[in-house]
Amino acid sequence: MTFWPSDIYVYSAILLLAFCSVLTRAGFMLFGDYIPLPDGVRRALRYAPAAALTAILVPDLLPWKADTGPAFDYRLVAAMVGIIVFLRSRSAVLVIVAGMVTLWGLRWLAG
Repeated sequence: MTFWPSDIYVYSAILLLAFCSVLTRAGFMLFGDYIPLPDGVRRALRYAPAAALTAILVPDLLPWKADTGPAFDYRLVAAMVGIIVFLRSRSAVLVIVAGMVTLWGLRWLAG
């Protein structure tokens, strides 16, 4: 089996990316006790899960159309119903049931 220069480039890029991925993911476990995070970074990291969830959900609930901006979708109404149910009951199962029943009902009504 012969290696072309492009093959060496591809394999070295894969190895370098794998090394960087392992280093960034395992870095806090390996060096966390020796390199403490400043208080400002610790406070900022408290908002990371909410920011990630927002970045995942907002584009799905408000799909953008070219030239018009965000478009209305039934998923947005179902999400609002799910939020209201959660604020009242604090039950994840009821949120899923209420959101899906709302989504299916609106789709059925729209035909």
